[in-house]
Amino acid sequence: MRAKNAFSTISITNKTNGRLPRLPFSDIKNTVLGKQYNLSIVFIKNALSKNLNKRYRKKNNPANVLSFPLETHMGELFIDIEEARWEAHTNKRMLKNQILYLFIHGLFHLKGYRHNSTMEDKEARVRKKFSVVI
Repeated sequence: MRAKNAFSTISITNKTNGRLPRLPFSDIKNTVLGKQYNLSIVFIKNALSKNLNKRYRKKNNPANVLSFPLETHMGELFIDIEEARWEAHTNKRMLKNQILYLFIHGLFHLKGYRHNSTMEDKEARVRKKFSVVI
């Protein structure tokens, strides 16, 4: 799936066997990163997530979301759908809300934020704007 407008591109690749819910990825991306940001989202399984996390973060476990800024206005997110499904079940959330939570979280990492209260506050505002129940 590829959505284009005059300013940016967002590409979504699903490397899992399952279907993904339709979600407002482009609108949320534009809110957080701006319309000129080019984003690739890749949905993966635990094995690839674990390999990427080990290679780039030296952690030997799957990550729910990995963010890779590539250039000033370009980046890539990897969302582990198996981790998202497990977290949604564990926290009694809908899978689509967990995916959006991870997506928004990853966008703020692409924007340069680290885990802190400022990042959490900004994420909460975006979740509220797009009615993401967490």
